[in-house]
Amino acid sequence: MVRNEMMYRPVVDKEVVEFMRKKQKPLDGKLGEIERQANKDGVPIIPHETVVFLNLLLGQIKPKQILEIGAAIGFSSSLMSQHVGKDGHVTTIDRYDLMIQKARKNYEELGLTDKVTLLEGQAADILATLDGPYDFIFMDSAKSKYYDFFPDCMRLLKVGGMLIVDDVLQGGTILSPKEDIPKNRRTIHRKLNAFLEVVMQHPSLESSIVPLGDGLLMVVKKEDTNFSFMVEDKE
Repeated sequence: MVRNEMMYRPVVDKEVVEFMRKKQKPLDGKLGEIERQANKDGVPIIPHETVVFLNLLLGQIKPKQILEIGAAIGFSSSLMSQHVGKDGHVTTIDRYDLMIQKARKNYEELGLTDKVTLLEGQAADILATLDGPYDFIFMDSAKSKYYDFFPDCMRLLKVGGMLIVDDVLQGGTILSPKEDIPKNRRTIHRKLNAFLEVVMQHPSLESSIVPLGDGLLMVVKKEDTNFSFMVEDKE
């Protein structure tokens, strides 16, 4: 399993991060076991401070239909499924066979096979086939693809719905000049900056960055807007 280096480069004081990860209420039951084992093994799931935040947020907004881009081992989709009620559903997407196998095993063990649907394949291809609308979208996939996936996210999200995008600050390096970024990470750096420039300033969106984990971008869709210009100019 490849470790995500940005998991270990917090964007706030390390002592504060340690406090948020160790002192906030732990998850119980099987889902808590999955979280603890993933953290022990360095599997890139959302950190515990984000877990606590999502639990509180989703408990308040009570979404019925959730879309996730980036299932990984199925941890975050399992967490979110606890908040959709008996009539709600979570749809998640992933393309990596190893992650898909682990996610399906976790859904089975958690009794969530009827509550979570895992779509296998490239997110760009799958997103184009979905109709929505979704009350809540959680995007935690390839960071260089956030810009490309955003138009479909806005098409699928209902007016008044919320999109949360994980890991947008890249350990704080998002603020660095491109010359200081290793060449193999410059595409991520360039496209994340282009993504943030659109999302943080667009008049039809309400946006905020929360310094949890490697940065959570929260976006509320205020009105229907066509973001196809991002597809046309994505490169």
